[in-house]
Amino acid sequence: MGKENILTDRYQALFGNKPDLMAKSPGRINLIGEHTDYNEGFVLPTAIDKAIYVAVEARDDDKIVLYAEDFSEYYESTVDTVSPSDKGWPNYILGVVDQLNKLNLAVKGFNLYVDGDVPLGAGLSSSAAVECATGFALNELFHFGLSRQEIAKIGQMAEHTFAGVKCGIMDQFASVLSKEDFVIKLDCRSLEYEHVPLLLGDYELVLFNTNVKHSLASSAYNDRRNSCEQGVAWLQEAYPEVLSLRDATVDMLEAVVEPKDEEVFTKCKYVVEENIRVELACEALKSGDIEELGRQMFVAHDAISKDYEVSCAELDFLVEYMKNQPEAVGARMMGGGFGGCTINIVQKGHAERIAKQVAPAYKEAFGLELESIFVAASGGSTLLG
Repeated sequence: MGKENILTDRYQALFGNKPDLMAKSPGRINLIGEHTDYNEGFVLPTAIDKAIYVAVEARDDDKIVLYAEDFSEYYESTVDTVSPSDKGWPNYILGVVDQLNKLNLAVKGFNLYVDGDVPLGAGLSSSAAVECATGFALNELFHFGLSRQEIAKIGQMAEHTFAGVKCGIMDQFASVLSKEDFVIKLDCRSLEYEHVPLLLGDYELVLFNTNVKHSLASSAYNDRRNSCEQGVAWLQEAYPEVLSLRDATVDMLEAVVEPKDEEVFTKCKYVVEENIRVELACEALKSGDIEELGRQMFVAHDAISKDYEVSCAELDFLVEYMKNQPEAVGARMMGGGFGGCTINIVQKGHAERIAKQVAPAYKEAFGLELESIFVAASGGSTLLG
């Protein structure tokens, strides 16, 4: 039975009618370019073949009735009274409605059923996928005529206001605007983007989920942001044209920041060099050099672990393990750090075997189960059926 049929049947069982339409929006990976987004730099994400699915139907009143399969529960509100819920999950949907209201778009009452297969807590942006699936579906349902970029921005603002997470635009942008077999080189300052071919050929992608999230993550994130902002403030005294680390060079940092503070210098240097690695990765992809892409990923991990210091023992263990596998050409931690997944590029036919080998070694080292998630680059938000 296809996904459309399952969604239709579940919706009908819960709401008594068939939905007006169904949509999906995927989770995402980021090949390279970590902690560059809030420094107005470059990232290289793409959507994956795991998504959030919604089925929606317009109502003839102003009620909003939601049902989440993952939590087996309903949530009700009205169009004019949407506000953050203490339940958590409805906020990613209600936050989108709130943004549509703020744009003075005529949102009417609706039913919405949500389900998905994006692994939660693995750093694959399931929350952005919920926001984007909701925005995409309501845009179609009520004929708002929003562009894909506008839907991504609405998702980002929903996360800021209702979920309380000041995320960058990358997750939502990748969820809505990805194309199959491409990555997006996204300029986080201008939101200009380019689809770069991701033709893996003899290689495939596998994620290793550490199943940890260390409590350091949020405080370290704020510390890193502060270091970057301090570095920019010092640079501006000598180079007024520097608006963010995006505009800086290592030479500038060595001249101005290093004499003042070694720690701030090291953090800023990481960001400047990571932007260069995104460029090198794009060049490698355009010339079909997957080995060079992998090499940049290994270099990126060493830098984010030793210089930016947002990795952890579990992530470092997994990347080191892959360095010793001849069939693995690249690996690095993905996301904010201190847990989540590593992303690995492995020769086809070997990823399953390596995944089975690394799991017991990981369990012996940390007492934790390792989850392997096989992913492929996928297209962005789309209607079903």
